[in-house]
Amino acid sequence: MSTRMAIPEDATVVASLLFAFNQEFDTWVPPIDVLEGRFTLLLQRADVLVLLADDPEPVGFALVTTRPSPYYDGPVATLDELYVTPARRDQGLGTELIDHLIREARARNIGEVQINVDEDDLDTRRFYEERGFTNHENGERMLCYLREL
Repeated sequence: MSTRMAIPEDATVVASLLFAFNQEFDTWVPPIDVLEGRFTLLLQRADVLVLLADDPEPVGFALVTTRPSPYYDGPVATLDELYVTPARRDQGLGTELIDHLIREARARNIGEVQINVDEDDLDTRRFYEERGFTNHENGERMLCYLREL
């Protein structure tokens, strides 16, 4: 098993993995061909990182976006998606993707990696905490407001 940075030619496989992720959790997702077109563009951007776990074909991915921040000399990163196919879970692939992300973040002078996790998703919260991430609760729940445009 290895991890690597995705390239624009990986758009189809990344789109398929994201589609499978959302299907597994019964969440709306655009059609694969739409995702593929978007990933073709996203994978060309310097502020988007997609890491793939290959064994030997891609069986997981991490999607990370970065943005400038006044709090650090470098940007802030958000782990938008992390997915490993069901048959390959609990084999260290998620950890390998996170480790690769941290190495890449340090190399890019990223000041902080942020992750949003559902409050009741205890397994996922534990996974990130075991890898050095901390929840910054201040006694109040933080809410995420969205407005589709």
